[in-house]
Amino acid sequence: MAEPRLGGWCGYVPGPVELGARDAPSPVLPEARGAGRAATVLVAAALAVLALAGSGCGSSVPTVAVSHPRPASRTDPRTARALLAIATRFNEDYAKNKDGLVYGRWDARSREVISEGAYLARHRECPTAPGPAVVEGATPTSGGYWRVHYAISGIQFVDYWHYVGGRWLFDLPLSNPSAVGLYRLRFAAYARAVGCAAGG
Repeated sequence: MAEPRLGGWCGYVPGPVELGARDAPSPVLPEARGAGRAATVLVAAALAVLALAGSGCGSSVPTVAVSHPRPASRTDPRTARALLAIATRFNEDYAKNKDGLVYGRWDARSREVISEGAYLARHRECPTAPGPAVVEGATPTSGGYWRVHYAISGIQFVDYWHYVGGRWLFDLPLSNPSAVGLYRLRFAAYARAVGCAAGG
């Protein structure tokens, strides 16, 4: 995850100024040498104002880069065992409403259904509580997909996963076509359909 970063500061941070160092050379105002404590404080204040204003170096308005938690960008082993571990973690994340991690495992076709921002907002307003899932096995199918079998409260479900770009990715339209229809609704209709009070 990228660290939040402040922009528009030009990379300059003023160093410490020793108050009372009367004979220390001043890199900005040479005439201030020997002028005493007041001149040194003025130099320090001027440097701080220039640094904060971002004078002459692009935007003077600080910006913060916001990022959501994502799985580390590493290659997943292309094995049934790895898929089962990833599917187990995926279902655990879904049950705990760790929605950024869930969306991070969606394939490109699933992401076309709903943007990450809209998905996170819907699940923040209407959190899920499906209960713990028990992943039971995975079997390959045609077209490069794998069926992952799991149960929640004794009810059997199947999710579809495939290996793309070195990662196991979840396919929402194959796994849960009814969710595709729900996500395409306006929020108020979606909230009513899932029984969420936030839809009012």
